[in-house]
Amino acid sequence: MIKTFRGILGDGKEARIRLSTKQGKIGYKIVKFDLIPGKPGGDDSEFVGKIYKVPDQPANATIDFSDGNLLAAGYINNHTGASYYNLATIIVFDQEVFNQDIYVTMNDGAGADNECNYYVELETFSMTDNAAAVSTLRDIRLNPQVGA
Repeated sequence: MIKTFRGILGDGKEARIRLSTKQGKIGYKIVKFDLIPGKPGGDDSEFVGKIYKVPDQPANATIDFSDGNLLAAGYINNHTGASYYNLATIIVFDQEVFNQDIYVTMNDGAGADNECNYYVELETFSMTDNAAAVSTLRDIRLNPQVGA
């Protein structure tokens, strides 16, 4: 089954997508992550959207693929000048399975205070007791605040 989530975030903002269950036996994997500027062609912006396993405080435009908490990253530019080729998009996501809440962050690297839409598709599936325990323990080990 596919679950979808969407929203709009301003520069430096974060949204929590609630996925965790009491037993953690529902697993998720990212199938799609898209970014669309709030005002396509209307404002100069360079959005960096990311999906994390933990809150990203503060939300920033730095992408670090060595970060074990990073599940997905996307970049989209939206320039109004004739010298730019509008709406170049790069999206990269991990095939990692998770069973906890995730966090979508947005940052406008162009320094403006614009908004960007995000769209996330997650594949859901049932996890065995062992797989759920391993996923939860891995998240707790990497992020002590997950178990709090």
